[in-house]
Amino acid sequence: MNKIVRKLRPSDYWRIGEHESWFSDMAAMGFHLKKMGLHFAHFGKGEPKKMRFRIDVSINKKITPEQIQMYEESGWDYVTSYNFFHVYSSPVELNAPELHTDPAEQSYTLKELDKKLAMNACIATGAMILMIGMLCAIWFLDGTPTLILVQGLAIQQTIVTAFIGYTTYNALQAAFSIRALRKNLIEGKPIDHHAPWKKHYRLNSTLAFLITVVIGLSAILPLLQLVKGETKTLPKENVDLPIVRLADIEKNPALIRGETSYMRDGVDWENRYTYNWGPLAPMQYDTDESGIVPGEMWEDGSGEYSPSIHTKVYQLSISALTDNLIADLIKRYRYGDSHENFVEINHPQLDLLIVHEEGASKEVFASNGKAVIYVRYYGYAEINSIIENLIEKIHLISE
Repeated sequence: MNKIVRKLRPSDYWRIGEHESWFSDMAAMGFHLKKMGLHFAHFGKGEPKKMRFRIDVSINKKITPEQIQMYEESGWDYVTSYNFFHVYSSPVELNAPELHTDPAEQSYTLKELDKKLAMNACIATGAMILMIGMLCAIWFLDGTPTLILVQGLAIQQTIVTAFIGYTTYNALQAAFSIRALRKNLIEGKPIDHHAPWKKHYRLNSTLAFLITVVIGLSAILPLLQLVKGETKTLPKENVDLPIVRLADIEKNPALIRGETSYMRDGVDWENRYTYNWGPLAPMQYDTDESGIVPGEMWEDGSGEYSPSIHTKVYQLSISALTDNLIADLIKRYRYGDSHENFVEINHPQLDLLIVHEEGASKEVFASNGKAVIYVRYYGYAEINSIIENLIEKIHLISE
């Protein structure tokens, strides 16, 4: 019996009768329990044997040699321990007496475990409530859940919270199950040592696989966003990007790029583009661009005419998100302006077009197919010039 075989262990460690039944069935197939790991049970491959298994509970994770010897004298050999559960085995033909012949007396062995699991459940529930509160703040504090979803800023936190929720559910289930078992024992109802285990085992195996996949993907997601994301200085000449350029709006050959006042990591942050990736928006661009027209002044005499433009571009995986995304972008960037100042305009080349104009400040929100573009411009160009250029760019990514 040298070959060790690992099998996914049932995660419901508190189901004592089902574990005993599982160990016996494995032994009947030639798999003899050696060790219980965190996720896998280790079995030695050998001849099939009819074995009985019993689990003794002790709040102390280590058992004394004297206790092991006492059980051996009664026909029960110590096998292994996991958490607060100690496993013993005995051949069926030996017909060894039960470890506990009085169910009511056995209930006292679960008293301290009952208290500990109840405390664990309370702590897990408190942590879950705290995580839900933090997650709700991320999703709903500024009222833009679709924007948060599309940007992929809270997907990992949501998955982690769901995992903590599953852990909390297990903790509560363990506490309630052990308490119910104690009650049954006090009433004189013994543990069912042949409890059916296959249904729970299949369910737990499926859940374990799904949780492993989901947690693995949640760990990969931020790495993908980090690897794929980049920020660079926006070239002065036109580039093959679906963004609205300041020169195309101004249409003034005298427009030049002024001296930057904010350089960091080799990037001119007044004239830059940032590319990001997310599972619901595989293409995201965020750009800033500014310029100066020498010799031309602002009408209020505040200084040299220096128009600027900010653009946000999203190519979505699901077109149904476009309207909600535009609503969230308006909410995020309206800065106290009334919703009535954001006017929806029917346009034959766009699914949705909303504009906001106040003096030199102009904003355009548009969608077509799976594409959404938001442009905030400050300058004297007509808003129709922004719309025309936006339409040209949005059709590049709308399918």
